[in-house]
Amino acid sequence: MTRPILQADKLGVTIGQVRVVDQLDLAIRPGEFWGLLGRNGVGKTTLLASLAGVHPAESGRLLLDNQPIQQLRRRAIARQLGMLIQHTRYAFEASCEETALVGRHPHLSAWGRETRADRALARQALDDVGLADLAERSCMDLSGGESRRLALATLLVQNPAIMLLDEPTNHLDPANQVTILNVIGQKVRSDRRAAIMALHEVNLATCYCSHILLLYGDGQWQAGPTEELLNADNLSRLYQCRVRLVDDGQQRVFAVAGASETG
Repeated sequence: MTRPILQADKLGVTIGQVRVVDQLDLAIRPGEFWGLLGRNGVGKTTLLASLAGVHPAESGRLLLDNQPIQQLRRRAIARQLGMLIQHTRYAFEASCEETALVGRHPHLSAWGRETRADRALARQALDDVGLADLAERSCMDLSGGESRRLALATLLVQNPAIMLLDEPTNHLDPANQVTILNVIGQKVRSDRRAAIMALHEVNLATCYCSHILLLYGDGQWQAGPTEELLNADNLSRLYQCRVRLVDDGQQRVFAVAGASETG
């Protein structure tokens, strides 16, 4: 079996009064696209930050390419791991191409400059997310959806072995949601990268994710293949409302069906 890119061993994570996970065992391998699901406030963003080595875990170990992540320098981590945060804001004036090029910085020497190949990667990433025509536009003049796609392009230019994505479909219409998830999915499958994505759209997880991590609150969790874990019973427990499966013979989708009898 392929060695995991990122591995959590008995990980315990807390933020404030919220116990995010207890004893989390997770191994994310090349070619796997994980979906992270849970109610608002259960700590999905915090868990992603912990998996990135930014939010300290209370217990357990976290290994990046089989090395304890706390022993690695941030530049070394950034060559292997990239994170798309939930809210995209730009503080400095720069073109979209220049902004996307920031993704190459972990791969450059202290005094190195971007090469022609780096710029080609940036232009390709902008094209992949539908922003090629905006390469020269200022990042300060973008809509919310365009800013989101630029942030993803920057992550693609970084080209990490594993991508941690906090609600990447925020601010995007359905067509652009499909566009960027297709790009991420292609990166995972063709380039043998890995991804873990927090999202609220369960039916996007059924379409794109090979594996699922469910956060129930109070430290409880389940992890495994999507087809095994995504069912009406688990989702009803997860969201604390009744969820049913709708299957018309061509597609299986989950729909909210009202308050759960169990609360």
